[in-house]
Amino acid sequence: MCRSVDVQQAVMAKNDSLAAALRSDLGRRGVTTVNLLSSPGSGKTELLTEVLGLAVRRGVAAAALTADLATENDARRLARSGAPVKQLLTGGLCHLEARQVRGHLEGWMPRDTALLFVENVGNLVCPAAYDLGETLRVVLMAVTEGEDKPLKYPTAFGSAHLVVVTKTDLAEAAGFDAAVFAENVERINPGVDVVGTSARRGEGAGDLLDRVLAVRNGTPPHRPALTASAHHEHTAS
Repeated sequence: MCRSVDVQQAVMAKNDSLAAALRSDLGRRGVTTVNLLSSPGSGKTELLTEVLGLAVRRGVAAAALTADLATENDARRLARSGAPVKQLLTGGLCHLEARQVRGHLEGWMPRDTALLFVENVGNLVCPAAYDLGETLRVVLMAVTEGEDKPLKYPTAFGSAHLVVVTKTDLAEAAGFDAAVFAENVERINPGVDVVGTSARRGEGAGDLLDRVLAVRNGTPPHRPALTASAHHEHTAS
């Protein structure tokens, strides 16, 4: 058991070191990096397509690295935005690590990139523990997933700089209680903002992009209640 814990701590410590170096490198290059986390089916690919398209129309140099276990379907969808997109296939791994992100950025990311969106694997468990060198961590959840999602996945929601609710056009049909959801988010991550979006109606993408650009322009991001490193140190003890 001790050997297993030691190995886990070593793996996470190495990832944290690589993530810190990547964050520093991207920062020097003027890149604001956004790590998008959600469950499968949250609608984050469609929303990201809207955000990227809006960035292109505004003249903001944005790019996306999208991860999945198999297929390049998401990359093809995102490419409709007109922004540079690259698919990262994990080969069965349920999360991204900093080394994978760095490896796929080398020789690909355009030199003038201002915003880099990393669409993580659809999973709110494993990806939440891995720092990818991001500037912002955004956790997304569809209204169909239930108001208690933040309580079920406290690491993901507790480490978020911003929480995004997707598919708000389905809120009434799903019986989604926004007030209860907001209360649960506040319990897990006090003070974090919640943004509502609907890719189908074209709502919220501009708000999300504006918030990312605000941080890029110097607005301090929310300070999450939990960090990935703090979580895995606690669970390993």
